[in-house]
Amino acid sequence: MQLLAAGAYSLGHGGNDAQKTIGIFWMLLTATGYAAAGDKSPPTWTIITCYLAIGAGTMFGGWRIVKTMGQRITKLKPVGGFCAEAGGAVTLFLASALGIPVSTTHTMTGAIVGVGSVQRASAVRWGVAETIVWAWILTIPASGLVASLAYWLSNQLF
Repeated sequence: MQLLAAGAYSLGHGGNDAQKTIGIFWMLLTATGYAAAGDKSPPTWTIITCYLAIGAGTMFGGWRIVKTMGQRITKLKPVGGFCAEAGGAVTLFLASALGIPVSTTHTMTGAIVGVGSVQRASAVRWGVAETIVWAWILTIPASGLVASLAYWLSNQLF
């Protein structure tokens, strides 16, 4: 059952996170004139590239995240892993069906903390959870700073 839930969660991951990336690329292609504003869908190569990139990122860099989520926040047994993955999958499918962009990492973290909390509150390593939340909070201004530096640099060079 855990493998089925993990498969469903993975499908939800591609259906939600990859869609956000495809949308950003499509917007950039439209803004730069490489795609027409009236197109009904992005170019096929964009879709394939985004799915391959998210799959490769999960395959090569996802193990560290999986280890943190499944071992450092709380110790998950197979039944807990099933519950977290199934809950995350349902959340992702619902969000995707409603057109709501969500983060799969946020979804899974919430599900794992929920599973750990059901066991007992002390089963969750709240310090690890707090570090993750701070990383999420700091990502937005850090991304803005990097984008503004890149913009400034490109104006200086070109």
